[in-house]
Amino acid sequence: MENFSLNSAKSYIGKNVNLHLKDGAVIVNVQLTAIKKAELGKANLLEYVPYGNCSARKIPLRNVAYAEMLNRNIMLIQS
Repeated sequence: MENFSLNSAKSYIGKNVNLHLKDGAVIVNVQLTAIKKAELGKANLLEYVPYGNCSARKIPLRNVAYAEMLNRNIMLIQS
């Protein structure tokens, strides 16, 4: 599996995903909204909005192992 890079992160902007972090944690059902430059240094931040929330949060791109795309059709059937 390849590393989660800036180019692969751009392909998920505007989509609902599960973010799998390098420490083994998973951030479930978020919509990626933007990629921003950090104020200090040259790190990139991944901005996301959790489902059912309106406030955006940020996580360093280097902490993300990969993103798993969600199938919205399955979620709509179960609700």
